[in-house]
Amino acid sequence: MTSAAVATVRVPGTTANLGSGFDTLGLAVAFYNRAKVSRRTDRRIDITSPIADTARAGALAMLEEAAEAFFKKTRRARCGIDIHLSGDVPIARGLGSSVTARLGCVAGLNALHGSPLDRQGLLELVAALEGHPDNAAPAVFGGFTAAGFVGDEVRCIRVPLPSRIRLVTLIPDFEVSTPEARKRVPQTFSKADTIHILNRASLVTAAFATGRLEALRGCFDDRIHQPYRAPLIPGMDAILAAGVKAGAVGGWLSGSGSTLMCLAIDQPEAVAKALQRKMPKAAVHILKPDNSGLKVDLKES
Repeated sequence: MTSAAVATVRVPGTTANLGSGFDTLGLAVAFYNRAKVSRRTDRRIDITSPIADTARAGALAMLEEAAEAFFKKTRRARCGIDIHLSGDVPIARGLGSSVTARLGCVAGLNALHGSPLDRQGLLELVAALEGHPDNAAPAVFGGFTAAGFVGDEVRCIRVPLPSRIRLVTLIPDFEVSTPEARKRVPQTFSKADTIHILNRASLVTAAFATGRLEALRGCFDDRIHQPYRAPLIPGMDAILAAGVKAGAVGGWLSGSGSTLMCLAIDQPEAVAKALQRKMPKAAVHILKPDNSGLKVDLKES
């Protein structure tokens, strides 16, 4: 491939956990970031990004780590790259922004080097970088996914999402640090709480797998992380309750926050208005599910 080739990678935003499916369940939403990746003549990595300007040093370190992991896994000769990140998925809001950056970088490099990794290979690389596959799996494959580390592989089961689903997404005007949010989660849980989260994660998975969306009602309540992270998002419980009262099937804290997500089958506009009334300064979007996952376009510039 010549040095003039440009790989454009579109990665969907994702929402993870879905209540009690901690580090395991996720789904992809039609809300995208894009990475344009091209070779440099030296070995440096340079990033330009309107969505990561305030955190450029951290984003650059993340991409350097991702590129190094790609070259190590594929044993391809290291090269420098220019990468431009843009799109709609904001950083530190619980919508998988770190996956859009890591996957955008790795999938772009993969395309520039003749695609030595298939989608499963991309998933395993990015999940290892993330430390968990709940966002990486739907970003790669689209749809609803249940994923986990099984031995040396990432086991991922994907279910396409019905087109009638709408994800009503409330994005507050403040960030939540994922490391800080993880510190809030206890190290141990009672037997009762453990049974509860196993029950809810199983019911959510079975409902998506069978298309019985009405069976999701009442199943997004959680005892493993949401109660402990709730203080980071003032009014979280009341906001989610308002969404359900307005017609949502249910709602949850997206990832570690700060975004709150409601799943609607009917009247998503009413749900959006209910959420907006509770947090007027937040951005509210009515999003469709994404069933495609990442898309890569390789062209000669």
